[in-house]
Amino acid sequence: MTGLIYWLDMAGVLVFALSGVILACRSRMDPFGMLVLAAVTGIGGGTLRDLVLGVRPVFWVTDPTYLWVILATVGLSILCFHYIHRLNRGFLPVADAFGLALFTVIGTHKALLLEAPGVVAVLMGVLTGVAGGMVRDILARRVPMVLRQEVYATAAIAGGITYVVLDALSAPGTLTIALALLVTLGLRLSAIYWQLALPIFAWVTITPSSPAGEKRGEGVVPPEAARPKVRVRMIRPEQSKRQLKKP
Repeated sequence: MTGLIYWLDMAGVLVFALSGVILACRSRMDPFGMLVLAAVTGIGGGTLRDLVLGVRPVFWVTDPTYLWVILATVGLSILCFHYIHRLNRGFLPVADAFGLALFTVIGTHKALLLEAPGVVAVLMGVLTGVAGGMVRDILARRVPMVLRQEVYATAAIAGGITYVVLDALSAPGTLTIALALLVTLGLRLSAIYWQLALPIFAWVTITPSSPAGEKRGEGVVPPEAARPKVRVRMIRPEQSKRQLKKP
């Protein structure tokens, strides 16, 4: 289990570092910018996790192999810059989905090893999976994926819950890891392929059914009653604010 978790962690760092390099290329950054994005994406989430859990020193200080993986990823990407730059735009979300799944499992597993409660373990899994990508997107002047309508953090939560539940049921470690990875990755890839998104809550303007001064029977609607009303409504992804305005 220890060896499997370690190599999964390395794979997560590699995939997330590559996603940082791809975004840096699309943002026209220099090699140093590529290195920064690759580093914050690859080890940013795990660093925050260790700081929150009180692990000193953080994982990449005790094992610099993580840093060498990031450096190697950036170096190879520079040599193959022409091919990296020509990658399909759908590659970045897919690579990010694999990194999210791997880091969610790693973060949840480490929190449980430190005897954290189940809900804290799920939160640490989500933090490990999404924090690095958030910092990467902010540095590249993009809205982080976790703050969009996309099913992103929800997939990490589902994967973390799966891991915690199976661990509580004393399921085999390999099975627990595999199912948690499949749940997280399956939800995220499904959201990318079918463009699934969560509903949002937004301020919408509801126009009155009767204009100001229109007669109703014998009376007259006062101007105050004819003013548009602002309400908070749940909007499905395929709807817009204009579609929700009532005549």
